[in-house]
Amino acid sequence: MSGADTPARGKLSEADGLAINTLRTLAIDAVQKANSGHAGAPMALAPVAYTLWNRYLRYDPANPHWPNRDRFVLSAGHASMLLYGLLHLAGVADKDGGNAPAVSLEDIKKFRQVDSRTPGHPESHLTTGVETTTGPLGQGVANSVGMAMGGRFLGERLNRPDLPLFDFNVYAICSDGDLMEGVASEAASIAGHLRLSNLCWIYDNNTITIEGHTELAFSEEVAARFLAYGWQVLRVADANDVHAISGALETFLQSSDRPTLIVVNSIIGYGAPTKQNTSKAHSDALGPDEVKGAKRAYGWPEDAEFLVPDGVLDTFRDGIGKRGAELHAQWQGFFQAAREADAGHAEDLDAFLQGRLPDGWDRDIPVFEADAKGLATRESSGKVLNAIAKHVPFLLGGSADLAPSNKSNLTFEGAGTLTPFEPGGRNIHFGVREHAMGSIVNGLGLVGLRAYGATFLVFADYMRPPVRLASLMELPVFHIYTHDSIGVGEDGPTHQPVEQLLSLRCIPGLVTLRPADANEVAEAYRVIFSLKDQPAVLALSRQPLPTFDRAKYAPASGVAKGAYVLADSEGTPDVILIGTGSEVQLCVGAYETLKAEGVKARVVSMPSWDLFERQDQAYRESVLPPAVKARVAVEQGSVIGWDRYAGSEGAIVGMHTFGASAPIKDLLTKFGFTPEKVLEAARAQVARHKK
Repeated sequence: MSGADTPARGKLSEADGLAINTLRTLAIDAVQKANSGHAGAPMALAPVAYTLWNRYLRYDPANPHWPNRDRFVLSAGHASMLLYGLLHLAGVADKDGGNAPAVSLEDIKKFRQVDSRTPGHPESHLTTGVETTTGPLGQGVANSVGMAMGGRFLGERLNRPDLPLFDFNVYAICSDGDLMEGVASEAASIAGHLRLSNLCWIYDNNTITIEGHTELAFSEEVAARFLAYGWQVLRVADANDVHAISGALETFLQSSDRPTLIVVNSIIGYGAPTKQNTSKAHSDALGPDEVKGAKRAYGWPEDAEFLVPDGVLDTFRDGIGKRGAELHAQWQGFFQAAREADAGHAEDLDAFLQGRLPDGWDRDIPVFEADAKGLATRESSGKVLNAIAKHVPFLLGGSADLAPSNKSNLTFEGAGTLTPFEPGGRNIHFGVREHAMGSIVNGLGLVGLRAYGATFLVFADYMRPPVRLASLMELPVFHIYTHDSIGVGEDGPTHQPVEQLLSLRCIPGLVTLRPADANEVAEAYRVIFSLKDQPAVLALSRQPLPTFDRAKYAPASGVAKGAYVLADSEGTPDVILIGTGSEVQLCVGAYETLKAEGVKARVVSMPSWDLFERQDQAYRESVLPPAVKARVAVEQGSVIGWDRYAGSEGAIVGMHTFGASAPIKDLLTKFGFTPEKVLEAARAQVARHKK
């Protein structure tokens, strides 16, 4: 179901040329009006984008959320006006079957203005038709790998003989800058390994970056690099050669064993009299004289602004509009036939398309018995993850080479491993590619899958950009970060996270959870799977942690509120001990000693600052009464931010330096994470505030 019509070979038709120049001039006018943005790339790439969209892309503008649509990713997000022009001219609706446009001409006139649908870089949660948020270079192409993996996964799991419900292709336009970024190399490597034949990157080889010619810093043979990755590499000598562009896309569609890179030579700022192929065309509005000169070169009225000539909308309607509607209608027939043929299959399809969890998805989540020795929370995480995954067929993920350590493998019968020849496997081996893993997980999430990645917490630094973008895009993906403290031991400070928890808590919208025992892990997963538009991360211990006796202490369901009273005294407490993760046991130990001494103490387990801050003031004050100033906060991480909960007069037992290489017991003693140190701090707080 390639969906391509047979392109007219040879010279462009008048209608084609008019549509291409409309894309160019809309970009020029929007950037000029905003006095901000990048017109050069849209001017150069308009023929490429037009050919792809109007002749090949399987996309129904009237139903932009059609599940089997081809995905188009503008990884070169600075060229956003190219995408906005396409969305407008193709008549993409703001919602399925709606009349309002995703991008109106008025929206284009408000390019880069406050509250517009046309921000400086495309944002998927803001503008219908934008498949992923791009801007940080390399992220879009890496997302596209996840989308392609997701498409093949869905096809393997949900297609039936003669009923191809999922066989979409993924196209990405990338720049020199994208291919300089390391994340793109990581993603291209795994795409080649997995032989993602439904993936096509179109490389805008214009040799210009903001600083100047790419020869300043970029002299490798890109084609040779991608051949080494296992890609098919095609070349188009001139971005204006629609015949050659069509030929390359036809070759991609006929390929079945590898991804494709199409190297397109272009002239940035094509048509501008003096700024063609200069860094000025990349980064600036052209200026009035250059605008008029470019329009003259296109045979355009020099003084016309935001002109969409008669017939251009018809050209798109007769191209992508007609083709997309027909393909969508054909797919709906396949979909209905698949539903009628198998009730169980219909339930799986409906659950996926509606983005809901199957009934009983959490029925096998274990309840862990009290155990003084306990489990490492990475161990209990693996048990809970597998208990959930066997009931959630669209959950998949894996680790950046550390699955045996972070227990992120899906081990239940039928989970399978995702390989070039088994695209429906649910365990993904990302290799030592943390950055690409985060971006690929986002791509999987963008096609509607529940996806996760896993590594050590200290390596969250390698993948901060995609985690941040997941939050910006409101994607309910998650990451499992283990080895969450100096408890890593002998591996030393290079592997011991100190500031990582703080840095994750700083990301708006991200839910960060650091559970204290196995039952808090179980509740943390319930929180994660309840999220509809937020990503989450779990920080888990390497070392065993005691499983608290919930008959003696409060139930772990309090995790859902971010913080809860785990152990308490009668009446107003004299001191409050606050901990997360492995340090909660220190607080409980100190609490029991204080209680025996007649001191009224309270233990607050605070696995998530983010969730706690969402609770109303009455609840927050019931957990941390403002009148109780004697407080001790304990966490094996940076102390920054803990004064919010410990108070200006409270004590914080935390990390002020990096860790060290030594056995865990020696490290905990060296850095003061012992029951005695916490008890000492608590007694000092009680004494201070009694005075």
